[in-house]
Amino acid sequence: MKTLRAVALFLGLVGFGTYGISQTTKPPTITPDKAKEHIGETATVCGKVASTRYAAPLRGSPTFLNLDRPYPHHVFTVVIWGEDRSKFDKPEVTYRGQLICVTGKIGSYRGIPQIVVRDPKQIEVRKEEDRPR
Repeated sequence: MKTLRAVALFLGLVGFGTYGISQTTKPPTITPDKAKEHIGETATVCGKVASTRYAAPLRGSPTFLNLDRPYPHHVFTVVIWGEDRSKFDKPEVTYRGQLICVTGKIGSYRGIPQIVVRDPKQIEVRKEEDRPR
């Protein structure tokens, strides 16, 4: 009986240890064209900001950062809603032409993958030589 309890305790501790490790792993880093395969997952998407738009008149006043291909041929969009815009200064200017990596849950709007960004810490500007392949 003691052996059975010891085995159960050991397995329980191993299980909790594994749970703790899995919670600290970094999300995968992918390219914008691969994001479509990761809808619903948390990932880091890295690409060059090919076009930007601050759509103040639209509901929610969104800012769009399109990676690797400009609108309307975009393959991935970063969305910053108007309520969060002040945290970013002028993102349509700041990030235009930059290689960025954005981390968050990948969603989809009209078939185009996107990440809604609420905090500047979700966006990292990188150098071209650091671009994931």
